[in-house]
Amino acid sequence: MFLLLLKLQIFLIFASSSLSSMTELDTLMAIKHSLDPENHVLVSWTPHVDPCSSSAFEGVACNEQGLVANISLQGKGLSGRIPAAMAGLKSLTGLYLHFNALNGILPKEIGGLTQLSDLYLNVNNLSGDIPREIGNMSNLEVLQFCYNKFSGSIPTELGKLKKLSVLALQYNQLSSAIPASLGELETLTRLDLSFNNLFGPIPVRLASLPKLESLDIRNNSLSGSVPTALKTLKGGFQFINNAALCGTGFSELESCKEVRSSDPTKPEPYEPNSLSPQGFPASVQPKSENCSETNCKKPSKSSTLGLISGVIGFVFGSIVMGFYLFLWYRRQKQKIGSTADISDSRLSTDQIKETRSASPLISLEYSNGWDPLAKGGSGYSQEVLESFMFNLEEVERATQCFSEINLLGKSGISAIYRGILRDGSVVVIKCIAKTRCKSDETEFLKGLKIMTSLRHENLVRLRGFCCSKGRGECFLVYDFVSNGSLLQHLDVKRGDGMVLEWSTRVSIVHGIAKGIAYLHGKKGTKKALVHQNISAENVLLDARYNSLLADSGLHKLLADDVVFSTLKSSAAMGYLAPEYATTGRLTEKSDVFAFGVIVFQLLTGKSNITQFGCRQVETDDFKDILDENLEGKFSESEAAKLWSIAFLCMQESPHLRPSMDNVMHELSGAH
Repeated sequence: MFLLLLKLQIFLIFASSSLSSMTELDTLMAIKHSLDPENHVLVSWTPHVDPCSSSAFEGVACNEQGLVANISLQGKGLSGRIPAAMAGLKSLTGLYLHFNALNGILPKEIGGLTQLSDLYLNVNNLSGDIPREIGNMSNLEVLQFCYNKFSGSIPTELGKLKKLSVLALQYNQLSSAIPASLGELETLTRLDLSFNNLFGPIPVRLASLPKLESLDIRNNSLSGSVPTALKTLKGGFQFINNAALCGTGFSELESCKEVRSSDPTKPEPYEPNSLSPQGFPASVQPKSENCSETNCKKPSKSSTLGLISGVIGFVFGSIVMGFYLFLWYRRQKQKIGSTADISDSRLSTDQIKETRSASPLISLEYSNGWDPLAKGGSGYSQEVLESFMFNLEEVERATQCFSEINLLGKSGISAIYRGILRDGSVVVIKCIAKTRCKSDETEFLKGLKIMTSLRHENLVRLRGFCCSKGRGECFLVYDFVSNGSLLQHLDVKRGDGMVLEWSTRVSIVHGIAKGIAYLHGKKGTKKALVHQNISAENVLLDARYNSLLADSGLHKLLADDVVFSTLKSSAAMGYLAPEYATTGRLTEKSDVFAFGVIVFQLLTGKSNITQFGCRQVETDDFKDILDENLEGKFSESEAAKLWSIAFLCMQESPHLRPSMDNVMHELSGAH
């Protein structure tokens, strides 16, 4: 026996060292094989790439220490299982796997993610019990398990989650009493237990939760008197289709005429500390007919020690054997995972869409912003900002959970999605990782305030923003501009419908000039704002081909290294003024230079203008380089003026370039 225990101890030490030597990359690859066994979705997750480098691993974001802090894979069509290996990501703060087709049980190891603040597993096909170990996740703020197949009881351990603000368990197969321990969640604002098989009374302590705004217990088998204090929730308390409920002051309920006896098969929601070691409430402890306190033989000390040793040895051996079996099972699953049969009841992507459209509104609530937006965090006025704040529920609904169908494009800075808000308006949503934003709270807020203050007919309108601490992202919501960017209308051929007529080009130039002039402001009336990233890609055209500048003020939100990377891109495309190489500064005259480049692009119809050597071309030779797609249909006087303006704006010395006010005078014919 001693030799067996010694061998088991040596094996456990070896196994523990193997586990500790696993890198986060190894852990991510194990997660990939389990979530996406057929490798249809997570193709960017490869073992030879740093998961924290740019966007190498789709849906993975890292913190400042280079550790995985966020996994956002909602709505990707994942059809595998959530692995126990997930617990290896000790720095994870946000896990978003909702709107997929994941199946199987939720491993108890998930409780080891003690840094997690947001856990979203809703709208999947998960089954089995909700692990009690979730009670160990002390930083959890949002727990969304709705629209699954979880069964069994609601763990009383959830009452230990002292930071929890949202608990959503609706549309499952839970069958138990509501734990009274949930009444200890003093930060809870929303509790949804509807459409389950819950029974017993509503714990009185729930009614005294100080921050509770919404309690939904519809379509269960609850009974007994409804706590009167729940009337303060008004419309936030929903309780229909619980035939055995009664109460005073609720129009839909009959008054309670007598105290109802409890059903012994459906016990009251006892507190954890009211349970005896045998698991029964103290008031209903089983009594032995043949044993009393006076005549029971007490076990000897030696037999007790022997029993304890045996139990410890058995538990120890079971743990080790279980660990060994888990490693073997995982290796086998990786080998045969692609051929494993999946239950016919698993939700397909189409079924998920049907569920979303047929079911009531699924509320997707996140932690209240991230730190820069926490009220009172910096003392910086937020009155203006609050009117622009979007609920992430609406952002996510607008993009269908950031569906690939709505993805318009990705860059090193952001991902851009098309979306439709509840009022029917079409928007563009730019998703920016927190790590790419300014880390200083005050500077971030100042940047937001500047962006929300910009109002002009030739700037793309910022509708609002939304930030999530758990997701580690900021979302900027803009009006959708239907005709795309100016860049799409360059380097095109006549007959493909993308060639811009002469009058349209002149109008576009005027619009861009007005937008830049607004940003620069008139001296003495407004502090100048340098755009810094004017390009054909950032000039958008609406349904009437009016030009609108995009990303105005965006650099005020971005970290310095991110801004620098965009400047390198501008330099490669010819928009960056030459003096930046020596001064390292961007001024209004830098924007003027980029404006000159765009005017030249509109004249030539080309995105790459270096081939023309524009500074060597004489002014009276401009007709030789005009876009041949115009087929001679242009105004020579207007073309000459635009060429002259472009030539002046692109002067190497910033002192020789005109201001945007002067450009506006030239364009309007004023002298």
